[in-house]
Amino acid sequence: MNRLQRPGGVEVAYRVHNPHAPGVPLLLSHGFAATASMWEPNIGALSADRPVIVWDQRGHGSSDAPESLDEYGTQINVADMAAILDAAGVQRAVLGGMSLGGYASLAFHLVHPQRVAALVLVDTGPGYRNDDARNKWNSWVDSVAARLEKGTMPTGLSAEVTQATHDHPEGLPRAARGAMAQHDARVIDSLDTVGVPSLIIVGDRDTDYLAAADYMQRHIPNARKVVIDDAGHASNMENPDSFNAVVRAFLEQL
Repeated sequence: MNRLQRPGGVEVAYRVHNPHAPGVPLLLSHGFAATASMWEPNIGALSADRPVIVWDQRGHGSSDAPESLDEYGTQINVADMAAILDAAGVQRAVLGGMSLGGYASLAFHLVHPQRVAALVLVDTGPGYRNDDARNKWNSWVDSVAARLEKGTMPTGLSAEVTQATHDHPEGLPRAARGAMAQHDARVIDSLDTVGVPSLIIVGDRDTDYLAAADYMQRHIPNARKVVIDDAGHASNMENPDSFNAVVRAFLEQL
């Protein structure tokens, strides 16, 4: 992994696969408590004709885990993504993200729409417009962080988390409180402003995100939804052949 120096001395790990390929680059962002390695079943197929960039969010994988909560958050993820594209010499990319990475990709489009060629939103949601629903989510995030601080991983985790290794696991609860907690409805309110082709993917067993996928399909113009059979929350890992075929077909149409 390459290491990118960010303000405050924080280093973020990233890697560019097939950097000289002619296609529009693809930046893939992982979910919470996962790492860039969750994309290994997909990189070979997706990087055949384009650069594919993967990275570890702060507190995850090989990236640093700063002690201050002020060093985590959606907007910081967006800034890190922009810096990674700059470091790779990429002005405009397709953004693909799973779960937390999908939310970050939508947030990136809100800030830098001119740098987004298309969106691939995997087993993710756009956040909450309702304050009560957002508060319920944030309470759950806090409970996850509290378990992690005690050294206990939450139960029922999917494949992208169970296979992940982290250089600084003490950063996961900080990443939860800083990057997973939500404070406004800006992302969900921005869906109708998405002006690029968007592919929404969800596993047929990912019951927590089936409704979110439907919602995004209804509210994002020019969006297409695909349900991956025999897959849960990590549809790209649980049925990679179907996932890769769907994403490649989408990318080839751009």
